Amino acid sequence: MANDCPTVVARLPVSSEQIKFHDWDISYEKSHILKSICKLGIDQSCPKDDANRCDLCHYQHSLELPHLPDMVFYKNKLVLRHKDGALIEFKPMDSLTMVSNGKQPLEVACAQEWRETRPEQTTEEKFKPFDWTFTSTYQGTMNDKVRAESTDQTLNKFKLMQRENIIFYQDLTLFEDELHDHGISVMSVRIRVMPSGFFILLRHFLRVDGVLMRMHDTRFHHEIENDFILKEYIYREAPWAELLTYTAFWTNPDEMQNYLPVKSKELQKLYFK
Repeated sequence: MANDCPTVVARLPVSSEQIKFHDWDISYEKSHILKSICKLGIDQSCPKDDANRCDLCHYQHSLELPHLPDMVFYKNKLVLRHKDGALIEFKPMDSLTMVSNGKQPLEVACAQEWRETRPEQTTEEKFKPFDWTFTSTYQGTMNDKVRAESTDQTLNKFKLMQRENIIFYQDLTLFEDELHDHGISVMSVRIRVMPSGFFILLRHFLRVDGVLMRMHDTRFHHEIENDFILKEYIYREAPWAELLTYTAFWTNPDEMQNYLPVKSKELQKLYFK
């Protein structure tokens, strides 16, 4: 695979774009996945305190998870910077820091099979508990110039449904794992910028076949006349047995969100001035 071959990876393009939208600078970067072998070679690892350690070892040492997802798009990121200093980012490393390291919320037959397919380094690591589904409750990374307040105000769905010209659009995957063909776990972020404002959807979608489906959605909607961004976080989940009627939508998170019951919901206003 290309991710194991530095000479191939080096030639892969890095896509990026930046736009100015009112008082915001909005940019993205998109590139290849993280290599699966250390720059020192197979079964090697850069020292933890090596300032020049490779990207793979940087992730492994920083996260201290027994395993990384199959595909980590380590250079992918979406960045929004306001002229007054507010910064909102969406990054793979930050999303993976929210994966639980120390418990296994789903201990089903395929969990053991999944672990056995991963190359083990030590006996201790083999039995180290962690969330093998890579469920992340990541809601974006913000600096101290962003002030959050709870609110009862909901997203303006009528405005979002109106047809507008799309000034800027991007869909980025932060990480993905197929759970050894037992489903999928994927974290993604997409943005669209319209004349009236911008809308962002950050989503972690989990499907463990025969077990459950889970979705963590964080939506951000900014209308240019407002000095805040409305943020909506919704957690949905249902056991597999309750979803058998909707098999046509199992691979379509945009559709499945209509059939997964809401477990929790939070609304906030993010002030940036």
